[in-house]
Amino acid sequence: MGRTERAVRLQSRKDGNTKMSIRIMGTGSALPARQVDNRELAGMVDTSDEWIRERTGIGSRHVSTGETVVSLAVEACERALENAGRDAASVELILAATCTAERGIPCAACQVQSHLGAKQAAAFDLNAACAGFLFALHTAWAYVEAGIYDNALIVGSEVLSKLVDWTDRGTCILFGDGAGAVFVERCSEGGILGLVQHSDGAGGGVLCCDSRELQSPFVNRSMEIPRIRMDGREVFSFALRQVPAGILEALEKADLSPDEVDLYVLHQANRRIIEGIAKRLAVDISRFPVNLDRVGNMSSAAIPVLLDELNRQGILRRGMTVVLSGFGAGLSCGACVIRW
Repeated sequence: MGRTERAVRLQSRKDGNTKMSIRIMGTGSALPARQVDNRELAGMVDTSDEWIRERTGIGSRHVSTGETVVSLAVEACERALENAGRDAASVELILAATCTAERGIPCAACQVQSHLGAKQAAAFDLNAACAGFLFALHTAWAYVEAGIYDNALIVGSEVLSKLVDWTDRGTCILFGDGAGAVFVERCSEGGILGLVQHSDGAGGGVLCCDSRELQSPFVNRSMEIPRIRMDGREVFSFALRQVPAGILEALEKADLSPDEVDLYVLHQANRRIIEGIAKRLAVDISRFPVNLDRVGNMSSAAIPVLLDELNRQGILRRGMTVVLSGFGAGLSCGACVIRW
């Protein structure tokens, strides 16, 4: 679509005050080939399969042996476009949610655009850690609702294994690598029915990854490799407090009750957190699908990878009401209600 046509459409939207939303038309995902189970980790740090499963629900995770944020994102995006029956030339916007991009410049989204051949698409990255995919989805909604774009390709992609301290059993057991993507298009009915997002920067120190030091001829210090640090107790408390509140807020905007939701697709951080959220919402745990037992916590990739699994298994069906909720470093959390 050319700039003139977009300008005309935007003006007509302003004149008519038409409300629009976005609908997920296709999903895709990509995981590294290498899988590391709990027993292998038990040979590296003082832990056991039973200890990890009891505290987290995680049994294994995929770890990069060469796959990158961009290569995983490209594969997931290609599958999402194929699932939607669309080609890269039609994509108008690419958003990449990631906190582990290999390059600072150019951004991962621009690299994805180049690999896909999506020459007409604007592209940029967004970093909200584990809430990143939700924040990117909401950003796409805002662009479409404003009449700027008709569609978007949204991908969450992470290679967390390069930031994990593999001697720290409190964090190395949690994280995995992977990418998940969705292709969305504007719609006049259904799609996103209500959304919220919140951040608490004052609590950011409980889950962080220190920035790389500059390697400069003018500064006498060596490069340090950043490592993820986390206060698991505080993150757990934040999730149980803020996620149910955010979901209820989004449901209120959609004029729905928790009982009217078919599926709750939450960030896959910890089984105990998901069970606690279900209990606080008074919703049966059967409506909370999980895959963290096989893939661990993949930060911004967690929700779209799970969506792709549910979509390809035929569990997600048109007309279903689905709640998405992401939470994590920032501290940030977001939720939205969608009509599939």
